[in-house]
Amino acid sequence: MSEPKSKNIFWHGSEVTRAEREAVIGQKGCVVWLTGLSGSGKSTIARRVEQQLLARGVHAYVLDGDNVRHTLNKDLGFSPADRTENIRRIGCVAQLFADAGTVVVTAFISPYRSDRDAARNLLDEGRFVEAHVATPLEVCESRDPKGLYKKARSGVIPQFTGVSAPYEAPEKPEVSVHTKDLSIDESAAVVVDYLASQGIIA
Repeated sequence: MSEPKSKNIFWHGSEVTRAEREAVIGQKGCVVWLTGLSGSGKSTIARRVEQQLLARGVHAYVLDGDNVRHTLNKDLGFSPADRTENIRRIGCVAQLFADAGTVVVTAFISPYRSDRDAARNLLDEGRFVEAHVATPLEVCESRDPKGLYKKARSGVIPQFTGVSAPYEAPEKPEVSVHTKDLSIDESAAVVVDYLASQGIIA
């Protein structure tokens, strides 16, 4: 991680530990990082995971790629450098959520392994769950809910992941979700069941 530009700043530690926060709310904080191509189902699955977790009494929150680009990251485009900065910022925000005891579910293409690894390295072992929404490109393109693939194929959208920009699929994700063969509820349950199997949620 690069050093901050400002030099006259100092880190202030908390007088409350993460364990104390988690004891109050009765759960562990973690980051569930959904990654996959555009149209793979990340945002839909993330919201269904959130619903399933809340139904279990688990405090959860979704950070969605498009939503964040409307607010925190509205100054960023889709160049490789901007994609990296987009994920760096989200990794830091997600880490804060997790430190507060929340199960935060992110839905970002996050095409570069190095960027996802950097987000993982912000958290302790077992607190980062990479979930690959492993939907084949042809299926994503056939869905094309936003018409983005059509625009990318016609050259209207440059640097489009999977078409004119690379996507580096996870090599060893904690979870793989094959939406081609599963319903939305089943896809979300794959993620939730993994969290339960690891003792992250009850």
